[in-house]
Amino acid sequence: MGGSILGVVDAVTALPSGRRLGRFSGRVFRFPAALAIGLALCAWSPAVEARQPPAPPAAQAAAQRWTPQQAQAWYDHQPWLVGANYAASSAINQLEMFQATTFDPVTIDRELGWAHDRFGMNTVRVYLHDLLWAQDPKGFTDRLNQFLAIADRHGIRPVFVLFDSCWDPDPKLGPQHRPIPGVHNSGWVQSPGRDDLVDPRNDARFRDYVQGVVGAFAKDRRVLAWDIWNEPDNPGGGSYNGAQRPQEAARIEALLPQAFAWARSRQPIQPLTSGVWIGPDWSPGAKTLTAIQRAQLDNSDIITFHNYEWPEAFEQRIAQLRPYGRPLIATEWLARGNGSNVDTILPIARRENVGMINWGLVDGAIQTRLPWDSWERPYTLQEPTIWFHDLMHRDGRPYREREAELFRQMAAARTSVPAKAVEAR
Repeated sequence: MGGSILGVVDAVTALPSGRRLGRFSGRVFRFPAALAIGLALCAWSPAVEARQPPAPPAAQAAAQRWTPQQAQAWYDHQPWLVGANYAASSAINQLEMFQATTFDPVTIDRELGWAHDRFGMNTVRVYLHDLLWAQDPKGFTDRLNQFLAIADRHGIRPVFVLFDSCWDPDPKLGPQHRPIPGVHNSGWVQSPGRDDLVDPRNDARFRDYVQGVVGAFAKDRRVLAWDIWNEPDNPGGGSYNGAQRPQEAARIEALLPQAFAWARSRQPIQPLTSGVWIGPDWSPGAKTLTAIQRAQLDNSDIITFHNYEWPEAFEQRIAQLRPYGRPLIATEWLARGNGSNVDTILPIARRENVGMINWGLVDGAIQTRLPWDSWERPYTLQEPTIWFHDLMHRDGRPYREREAELFRQMAAARTSVPAKAVEAR
């Protein structure tokens, strides 16, 4: 694939130091596999709902955005949220993750078990796709329910991502191509695809997708939150930068608030969000905030963000977002070669009571152990000096045992509310 992710970064003056365009730039079971699959198929039932703890009063569903007080009450009822962005190691993208012929509950069961037992994780962030709903609404919903049953047995509650503006803009159902050797996230696809996105005739289908998926699980306490749109202002990433249709930005600017409204119309008990990731200042009223960023921040019940930078930049982002008076979760972080490391970032987040969902659990088909620059310099002759994202090898061995120890220690530590967070309320 032609093009350079680095050239685009250099052209974007608003990009914080060290950040590159294009995310990836990227929880088990002790049951025998056959039993795990069978249990997952039948686990969604009134009995499952009955054994979930009652929802906090402040988190009761309403068709309006939660107030800061409601959002904080919800957050106060959670453990410290820690997890990873997750795609099964056998899946190259969202479609392969959830299409009927490639859905892999055995691998999901094993890997989510490692996430909980070896890293103390209690959440994962999982990407869905509008084409999966268009292809087979019932089958897709059933597989999501099966995924939730597996995750629930491991004490993991996922954040589901509905739309995504990163990587290949022309998704297609059916068999997906194999990973390109040496290239980071070589098969990930946008949702919706660019041609569908710019055609307003598809809005009804997008609405049905959002309302159908959120509606199916709106009262399900196995779901932690809904991430409406991942990096909606991302131009693609990798070799896809510059491949946008001229109308895309304007369409997303119009669709993003509608997508929030479609989800809210199902009155979910879970919070809605869309994470900011680019630009110099996310503070309330900052002059550099774009229309899309304002839509993200103005519609989110909880504030989420992405940060792949040095510890001091991570702390600066927290300071910018505290004045919104809402819980903070970093839904993407960890880029070892870029300064975002477990040893330095995770303790800051624990101290500040910021939820943390790093990029990458198990090294797999998305190949996000490889850095972003692999799009122009594929790592085919030798591995990078250090892994970029991801925490485990395919056999479950931690990339660094010390990282696994830190995750477990931080997850087990008691939560204290930072003074600045109290002041922001």
